[in-house]
Amino acid sequence: MDDTTGFRPRRCCLSVPGTDPGMIDKAIRAGADEVVVDLEDSVPPQGKAAARERVVEWLTTADDPGVALAVRVNPPGSPWCHADVEACARVRGVPFSLVLPKVETVGDLAFADRLLTGVEAAAGRAERLGLQALIETATGLTNVTEIAAGSDRLRAVILGYADLAASLGRSGTPVPGAWLPSQHAVLAAARAAGIAAVDGPHLGVGTGEDFSAEVECAANLGFDGKWVIHPRQVSPVIAAFTPDDAEVRNARQVLDALATAHRETSGAVELDGQMIDEAVAVAARRTLAKAGAA
Repeated sequence: MDDTTGFRPRRCCLSVPGTDPGMIDKAIRAGADEVVVDLEDSVPPQGKAAARERVVEWLTTADDPGVALAVRVNPPGSPWCHADVEACARVRGVPFSLVLPKVETVGDLAFADRLLTGVEAAAGRAERLGLQALIETATGLTNVTEIAAGSDRLRAVILGYADLAASLGRSGTPVPGAWLPSQHAVLAAARAAGIAAVDGPHLGVGTGEDFSAEVECAANLGFDGKWVIHPRQVSPVIAAFTPDDAEVRNARQVLDALATAHRETSGAVELDGQMIDEAVAVAARRTLAKAGAA
């Protein structure tokens, strides 16, 4: 499967701690496509319950923020995951999805999926919550193809570098290109499943050469976007993952040419020396979606 029906741009996803509603409001104004409110790594164990209550209250009372929202819950098997999922599934307010961290098997998705189904039914919630899976362990990376196809709730897979580095036994700065196999695995799994592929955050708050190189690499590889951890990183990531005018024109030409071919009962057509078929059209539709073009 590789479909862009309902594709929503995730060029830049800004993660923000769920401990302070004021920080959430500030993050929303930063210009990212999605704001991910975190209940996991940025919240100490003794603050988990209080942070959950704050986030649920914020989601329940907030006005439409004008950007996509997600909540990163705690990982399956932790003392807090089921409570996070249950509390979020009962929220009646702004739309959002759940980011499930440290997904290692399809069973992790099945746990969240079935829990959501039961709580949504009990709460009378008509809108099903979408899921996003963070791939950040060696086991999760090994199983990423099955994970990406493991639930019809799944909207994206995200590569998480910090925990994955620890899981793989890497320390310090990896050698150039060390992450390419992991990136290709996540990207291919997402494309096969027809969901978004999102690169993980630069492990720092700066926007220097290392950051720019990571962003450019992820964009050139074909990722749909990248997580960031500081508002100053939003603008350069948005720019890197937004198609330029020439790419938009080419995408429109591809779709127009293919539409003409279909009207003439032909499955493929040549455009500027390139054979255009439905596989090429998928990329063209994704380009237009990223650019926000009709």
